[in-house]
Amino acid sequence: MWLKNFFIGLSQNQLLNSMAKKYGTKLGAQTVVAGTTIEEMIESVKELNRHGISATVDNLGEFVFEKEEALEAKDQILNVIEAIHAHEVDAHISLKPTQLGLDIDYAFCRENLEEIVAKANEFGIFINVDMEDYKHLQPSFDLIDELSQSYQNIGTVIQAYFFDSVKMIQAYKDFRLRIVKGAYKEPETVAYQDKKEINNNFLKLIEYHLLSGSFTSIATHDHHVINHVKQFVKENDIPKDKFEFQMLYGFRKDLQLTLAKEGYQFCTYVPFGKDWYGYFMRRLAERPQNMNLVVKQVFNKKTNTAIAIGAGAFLLGRLSKRKKNK
Repeated sequence: MWLKNFFIGLSQNQLLNSMAKKYGTKLGAQTVVAGTTIEEMIESVKELNRHGISATVDNLGEFVFEKEEALEAKDQILNVIEAIHAHEVDAHISLKPTQLGLDIDYAFCRENLEEIVAKANEFGIFINVDMEDYKHLQPSFDLIDELSQSYQNIGTVIQAYFFDSVKMIQAYKDFRLRIVKGAYKEPETVAYQDKKEINNNFLKLIEYHLLSGSFTSIATHDHHVINHVKQFVKENDIPKDKFEFQMLYGFRKDLQLTLAKEGYQFCTYVPFGKDWYGYFMRRLAERPQNMNLVVKQVFNKKTNTAIAIGAGAFLLGRLSKRKKNK
């Protein structure tokens, strides 16, 4: 658990996030981020499509507290939608409400999100509203509830570590859902802390939505979970067009290709942009075993140096706080 908290702490460090923006792919980010421009991202998606893999595209963004930044993010996502349509690639959009101004003003965020959903609806492109930490949970569901009254091209994410995740998935069973374990540090009052409990609930949610829900996106790098799902769908005669596996861009590439070749629908989560730092740290927090994958196929000396700098800064910050509290 300390390791998860460590990476969460790094993800929330705005100074390190600014440093990462400055140096970007010089630190090795290109292996886990599909470019910093729309053009680079589209080429990455085309390469996935050539292997029978679809994509969900995330225009990365963190710490948005100014309307100007939120409007820039909205315009960029609209440009991504236009590019997906123009290049006829197999892709849809994933986005976070905070990037569109949820921490600024709810009505402002709703207006931005509706503009995006409406544009995507014109082209038949799906919009997945990603879930963030607990304090943003209900406002995000409120946005989905309001917009889904007018648009059908919208879905969301259910996080397995929440105690109320079963109620959530029951309430949104008619939506296309991505099911994940969860990547934020949440208090014991609202979320499971034990890895085994989270894993068990993760499988419970997957099985429920496969049997009772709409389309299911199963987001995991864990081959044990994948094998469990394979056996479950076979035993329950669930057709392959009712679900897909999802993994992150740059992780377990061989397994992604294998699943696609086996005839399973597969979607890769494709992040792009200069604002990659917080996203990457949360991925390590979500499943520290990802570090092993990164070491094998991602990290070079420069990246190790970047992580080391981040780790040192985080630890120094913690030590400084302790001294002040004494």
